[in-house]
Amino acid sequence: MSSIEALIDIDQTESAEIRIDPITGSRSLFSRKFFQKDEVIMDFLAKSVQPTPTYLTVQVGESEHIELFPDCLACANHSCDPNCFFDTTRMQFVCIKDVAEGEEFTFFYPSAEWDMDQPFDCTCGSEECIGLIKGAKYLSVASIRKYRFTDFIQMKLKG
Repeated sequence: MSSIEALIDIDQTESAEIRIDPITGSRSLFSRKFFQKDEVIMDFLAKSVQPTPTYLTVQVGESEHIELFPDCLACANHSCDPNCFFDTTRMQFVCIKDVAEGEEFTFFYPSAEWDMDQPFDCTCGSEECIGLIKGAKYLSVASIRKYRFTDFIQMKLKG
């Protein structure tokens, strides 16, 4: 079994599962076990590198936006009160708070994208909801203080 096949097998049987909403058809990624804060859910690779953002990418450089592998990570949805984070330096999907078995994995989209390809009105329902999600470039100082960002986005925020 190759390391990529092992990643897929672990991902689909031990860590996470994709669920499809029967009404909307939207896909979401859910935990198959309990994870503690700071625990690694899974390692990931860059399936491809794009020069500009797409709705499936996370940003790792000025003109480098990666599609994630395993593919199931594209099903991790946005929340303004996220429980996970894409560490693009270590190439790990990690918990930023405890995640119960059966809970949806969510991350804060602007934490990994400076200027998003497809901004949208957030409907996460969180008390922390910031409304329009466009990328880290557009966040208020108060919002920046609340969230964890990839190393690249942190550099952009300081610049």
